[in-house]
Amino acid sequence: MPERIGIDAAALARNWWALAIRGVLAIVFGVLAAVMPHVTLAVLILMFGAYAIVEGIFNVIAAVRTPRGERHWLALLVEGLVSIAAGVLAILLPHITALALLYLIAAWALVSGILAIAAAVRLRKEIEGEWWLALNGVAAIVFAVLVMIAPGAGALAVVLWIGVFAIVFGILLLVLAFRLRSARPELPGALPHTA
Repeated sequence: MPERIGIDAAALARNWWALAIRGVLAIVFGVLAAVMPHVTLAVLILMFGAYAIVEGIFNVIAAVRTPRGERHWLALLVEGLVSIAAGVLAILLPHITALALLYLIAAWALVSGILAIAAAVRLRKEIEGEWWLALNGVAAIVFAVLVMIAPGAGALAVVLWIGVFAIVFGILLLVLAFRLRSARPELPGALPHTA
């Protein structure tokens, strides 16, 4: 059984670049949301939709590249499909109310946070720095709760919350990606380290 968990960590290490790209996209999205807080809600919906679809695609790719015997492939697939669905709904139904969008974003962040914490718990004995993944999950859950508690907050505050969350989320993903990249040779079943 320990070999299976080791392969999970090796699979994550092989796909470190996907986490890094997700992190960069999150930071870019967050900076755009923070420096353009007066952006219309329609543009925000489209930005969120595009980001969620791209993140979902990377999760689905990671799930497909993970052998079916591994335990975490299904969680990656579910998170990817949820992200894609949230993004498609946001783009196809831009006329939904701001409140519905906020709850959609909060639900997406909550699911992502729970799955990130679950993955960190499973990997805690296999990689160092798994707490970055757990911290990422906690940040997502805190963001989701804040949005659910105060959905009537002004659009400007929500845009700033989303921007800050995306920047923190992206930074944590980048740190995790580069820690996984540097840990690749040490993980059981890992491929040799290449530049």
